[in-house]
Amino acid sequence: HHTSFPVKDLARSRAFYEGVLGLAPKPRPDLGFPGVWYQAGAGEVHLLQVMEGIDVGAPPPALNPMAQHVAFAIDDYAAALALLRQHGLEVFETSAAQGQMWVRDPD
Repeated sequence: HHTSFPVKDLARSRAFYEGVLGLAPKPRPDLGFPGVWYQAGAGEVHLLQVMEGIDVGAPPPALNPMAQHVAFAIDDYAAALALLRQHGLEVFETSAAQGQMWVRDPD
């Protein structure tokens, strides 16, 4: 149904998920803390603003395919890769034939 990501800076994360990945926000109930929900194909992505003092773990020290991740289907490998690089993001890639690449969100 959904995957959720704890984020430190909701505005920065929204810029990534909306401005880079092209996801559109969807209605979200008031859960008592800031966040945003997106429809992503048949599933949803939920960004949750981390409250001060809450430990949600640390991201891996380097971009790698072995870390926990979520995968999104894309229509055009070359266009997606160019867009990510245009935004100055580090991309770990295989090839268009294999069809996989990894990128980190702001958090």
